[in-house]
Amino acid sequence: MTMPLELVRQLTEEQIAFVKRSGLKAEVLEPGRVRLRMPLAGNQNHIGSMYAGALFTLAEIPGGALFLTSFDTARFYPIIKDMSLRFRRPATGDIWVDASLSDDEIQRLQKQATEEGKAEYVLELQLTDDSGEVVVQSRGVYQLRAR
Repeated sequence: MTMPLELVRQLTEEQIAFVKRSGLKAEVLEPGRVRLRMPLAGNQNHIGSMYAGALFTLAEIPGGALFLTSFDTARFYPIIKDMSLRFRRPATGDIWVDASLSDDEIQRLQKQATEEGKAEYVLELQLTDDSGEVVVQSRGVYQLRAR
C-alpha cells in the first residue's frame, strides 16, 4: 500500500533538513509520476545562478518521491547507487524536473525485489527552466530493496 499523497508531499519537502531549507516544492505527486520545483531564491551561488548542490538535490529527490508514490513502504525501501549530472547552462530562475515510472515498470520492480531481494532501475532526467530549456541532464541508478 502506498502512502497518502499529502504525507508523501510532507516527506518529500520536509523530511530532509537540507531539502526543507532549499524550498523544494512537490507540484505533482501521483502514482508513477512526480514534478518538483527548486526555487532560485535562497539557492544562488557566487555568480547569481543556482548552486550546483541545489541542482543535484533536485535531480536526486525524484527517486525517493517516486518510491513514496508508487511502492509499499512496508515491503520495500529505495537506495541510490550512482548519480551523475551534466550541467548544460546556468540556471538563472526556478528549475523543474519531471520523473515517472510506468505501471509495468513498477510491477516488474516489485516482482523482482520480492523474488531476488532487490531490483535496479535508472532515472534519466532533464532539469528545465521556465522556458523549457534544459539546464541539467542527470542519470541516477536506484535500487528497490525488499525489507
